[in-house]
Amino acid sequence: MKLHQRVAVITGAGSGIGRACAKEFAREGARVVVADIHVEGARQTVRDIEALGGTGLAVRTDVSDPESVRQLAAATLDTFFFIHVLVNNAAIQVNKTVEDTTFEEWNAQLAVNLGGVFLCSKYFIPHLRKTRGAIVNMSSVNGYFVEPVCAGYCATKAGIIGLTKAMAIDHGKDGIRVNCICPGYIDAGLAEGYFQAQPDPAAARTAAGKLHALWRIGRPEEVARMAVFLASDDASFVTGASMAVDGGFGSGLPPAV
Repeated sequence: MKLHQRVAVITGAGSGIGRACAKEFAREGARVVVADIHVEGARQTVRDIEALGGTGLAVRTDVSDPESVRQLAAATLDTFFFIHVLVNNAAIQVNKTVEDTTFEEWNAQLAVNLGGVFLCSKYFIPHLRKTRGAIVNMSSVNGYFVEPVCAGYCATKAGIIGLTKAMAIDHGKDGIRVNCICPGYIDAGLAEGYFQAQPDPAAARTAAGKLHALWRIGRPEEVARMAVFLASDDASFVTGASMAVDGGFGSGLPPAV
């Protein structure tokens, strides 16, 4: 097992990629703290982990709220005593242009997508320093390959790539590795929200698949396996990296929507 007896905190783990990561980490022996603002989703993920024979803890967490993040760290330490891995996965997506995006929508995306990475890292780094742990941030191919009608989301995902590199440089001397994953279209919540925002969701889904060299969108567990790698000793000399898990995104046909 690659993560035997390690404690991993995964935000936004009540569904989608986060839930897939939580289950894969549990399969690899980690004890998993499932953090999500939707606590019932988090509890379901814990039930899934327990069905696999693993150990999980559900904690309602708003990653945009400093006090909520402090409470997440405290709950983790109270239950498991150590923290070895932080996966910053929580995100929201508003499918609008800059002109159509409200000030509140813009700020919400900054607070959750980018601010959540900042806050969770800020409050967990002192504990990760003790275990010489790892941080895995969830960015997106939209951090460097921008698509229409998701301006705020693309901006935050680009910011995560930069923040990942900055933290890797600042905390490498502490033995903390910091990397990010840049998924392509994945068969999970945020992508489905994007499809539903298009005039023809079915056509949008088909077109999205053709944007990838593999001519399909990805599965959440395919991203989760990369997260396991980056959190494990297999990636002991990997830090500051942006790892694409995108099926060759941008290599296929243009969207036909």
